[in-house]
Amino acid sequence: MEEKKLASNGVLWRFAIGQLGWAILSGIISNWLVYYYMPSETLMSQGWQIFITQGAVFAGLTVIGLITGCGRLLDGFIDPFIASKSDQCTSGLGRRIPFMRRAAIPFGLMTVLVFVVPGTSSQLANNWLLWACLMLFYITLSLYCTPFNALIPELGRTQETRINLSTYISTTYFFGTAFAYLVPNVAGMLEGSLGAVNAFRATVAILSVVAVILMLVPAFTIDEHVYADTVPSTTPMGKSVAKTFKNHQFLIFESSDVLYWVSITMFQTGLSYYITELIGLPDDTTFILFALMTLISLLFYAPVNKLAKKIGKKKLVAFAFFFFCVAFMVTAVAGTIPLPKMAWGVLVAVLAAIPMAILGILPQAVLADIAEQDAVKTGENRQGMFYAARTFSMTLGQTLAMILFTSVSIMGTNGFGYRMTAVIATAFCLAGGLIFLRYNEKDVLATIMAHEAEAQAEKE
Repeated sequence: MEEKKLASNGVLWRFAIGQLGWAILSGIISNWLVYYYMPSETLMSQGWQIFITQGAVFAGLTVIGLITGCGRLLDGFIDPFIASKSDQCTSGLGRRIPFMRRAAIPFGLMTVLVFVVPGTSSQLANNWLLWACLMLFYITLSLYCTPFNALIPELGRTQETRINLSTYISTTYFFGTAFAYLVPNVAGMLEGSLGAVNAFRATVAILSVVAVILMLVPAFTIDEHVYADTVPSTTPMGKSVAKTFKNHQFLIFESSDVLYWVSITMFQTGLSYYITELIGLPDDTTFILFALMTLISLLFYAPVNKLAKKIGKKKLVAFAFFFFCVAFMVTAVAGTIPLPKMAWGVLVAVLAAIPMAILGILPQAVLADIAEQDAVKTGENRQGMFYAARTFSMTLGQTLAMILFTSVSIMGTNGFGYRMTAVIATAFCLAGGLIFLRYNEKDVLATIMAHEAEAQAEKE
């Protein structure tokens, strides 16, 4: 097999710029879809337009919850299919780049149409239009992100490059999500000339254009043949998925990861509501507080990297799970104790920043270790499918979170439902941390180190 060149930090950063782009689009949907289609009492008092059916429609579930749940499930089930097609791609550009080039523009376009097409005078028609647009959004998301994620283990082929790449894409992910929180700030500047709804839509369109340009950077500036194995795979999708889920350490990671995504998605979806309805701050404060949370998280990146090498990833990840529980419980009681409103907002942001730094970096590295150990034991390199499977856990967790949030948040009055979403997020996060404690990091690393020692001995 042809010796592949190790990716430089410049190449890794160009790759991470793609994550910046798709994090903006994903963040817009994750953070503002419910806000836009299930407006709070504050927005209603300002004359916000109602597009889809409100309230519970079936077994306590809402229309927006059912629609987003369908979208997330579709995304989760289509990911392995696209991962397999990407593995088997015979294009002269490689296995991943062709998908990324073709999917970027449709991905950005569907993000805009999600907020534009369901704009008829019929709520029933809008319900179905939103369902169709969101299904297409998740298909285009998967077409870009699944091949993109499959490049992570191929570009990060050593411990050093894996840690660097995990840090870079975590950084750009945070910034992308932060930019997504800018929607009400930018919309506020356009509202005078366009009106509230059209200003919101125009802002989504502007950010989507920027995101598409960013996503095309790695697709057109990285030569996949230089750094990655571009030989098409012949392993059938079903067989590859089955082998992946037979890995015991991966099952522990995956179970914990699903619970993590439930808790963090409920928190991120509810952040704008926690800030406006529980604390009583204006909605444009959301970006300020998220920016503060992001900045503090970034300051912890270097210490997390050093500490992980010294005490191991497992202890830090478990600590992050349990510390997040504290942040979520504080959120649940936000505004109940007489403190300045901004003090509550800053407290929530600071508490959440520390575990976000840890869980923004280390799970990717843990998964890379598990995939590498599996490759050593089985002699098969199926890293792409491991990352596709992790995307499934993210999707499953986010689906459950959206259904729970939209159903629970409408309970009671005076913000009771929003407080309950934070309590539920705490419970899921606690369970995720307890499960992750079963991960056998020593065994995984021992297998990898033994293999590396054997390879070194053969060279000598």
